[in-house]
Amino acid sequence: MTRTLAELAVEVLNTADGRAKTALSHAHAARWRAARAAGQPLAIGHATPPDRPARPDRPELLPPREVPRRRTGSPQGRIALLHALAHIELNAVDLHWDIIARFTDHPMPLGFYDDWVKSADEESKHFNLLCDCLEAMGSHYGALPAHAFMWRAAEDTATDLHGRLAVVPMVLEARGLDVTPGMIAIFEKADEPAATEALKVIYAEEVGHVAYGVKWFNWLCGREGSDPKDVFHDLVRRYFHGPLRPPFNEEKRAEAGLPPDFYWPLADEIAQAPGTAGFR
Repeated sequence: MTRTLAELAVEVLNTADGRAKTALSHAHAARWRAARAAGQPLAIGHATPPDRPARPDRPELLPPREVPRRRTGSPQGRIALLHALAHIELNAVDLHWDIIARFTDHPMPLGFYDDWVKSADEESKHFNLLCDCLEAMGSHYGALPAHAFMWRAAEDTATDLHGRLAVVPMVLEARGLDVTPGMIAIFEKADEPAATEALKVIYAEEVGHVAYGVKWFNWLCGREGSDPKDVFHDLVRRYFHGPLRPPFNEEKRAEAGLPPDFYWPLADEIAQAPGTAGFR
């Protein structure tokens, strides 16, 4: 019997090894695209995603404040940076398959699933590119500790599709647009072309992931007749555990459809709040 898209998503979530997870992600994305191209899309169906995706024994997961700081002026520091990015990308693979499986009780157009399958497929590519770089530098994913901050956003928004879209693509992935140019410059300066090119691929494709979040967040708000900006502000205050810290990549955020009046007021709130001056 043909499995549903939700069942395929849960299979990815329940796969622990990073390379195996991303291979399955690629295969299931190809299966979805082929069925769509043939005019016979897979049923979305229903399945129960795990509270947390399967993970390998390594890396050791620590509270964010306990993860050692990276000094990118050394090869070891740049390895640590790539390792942290690989961990983020693996979480992103799971986040995108999770949004597919977890919210099937919300009636959504097939285009919603097209976008998140594509995003999961691209995040899988990103993880593998970074793993290739790590291995070329004599390391591997799992060699260093990491943290589980990104999955906390998934847990907090497990019953709120609006909140998931607001916090994951529109805050966390948008932050990637802010910081990736600086990381590209680090590897360019170090004359490490493989890592530089990998980051350029990631940078270009992450704009689309933020854009998908904006598109479907606005679509949901439009369907219920609510103001997207007001809803976004309320949800970020409720679910996001950290500051919205400038500088912001306003050009790429605008390219993704995320206007300044969505994020600057939240950054200003944090800057003005008592005891939070250090956040800027």
